Amino acid sequence: MRVAKVIGTVTATAKEAQLTGHKLLLCDIIDGSGKVLEPSVVAADTCGAGVGDTVMIVTGSGARLPAGLAGVPIDACIIAIVEHITISKKK
Repeated sequence: MRVAKVIGTVTATAKEAQLTGHKLLLCDIIDGSGKVLEPSVVAADTCGAGVGDTVMIVTGSGARLPAGLAGVPIDACIIAIVEHITISKKK
């Protein structure tokens, strides 16, 4: 799993038929402090996330495991909306 920030939405009217009805969001993969590690990943949303939300994303074959996504050709899926991140200081 990776942490990401939703930065926008993706609208595609011509697409693979199995993607119909799935909300696609544009996300930046971030570290715990919010620094962008990987920009502009498109992820299918299963949680009702929106622009500005911090989310958890799964990628690869694990992205097709959430309900309703089995067999859908996606590589990234939002599985949680993050409320808070705590980073402990190293000694």
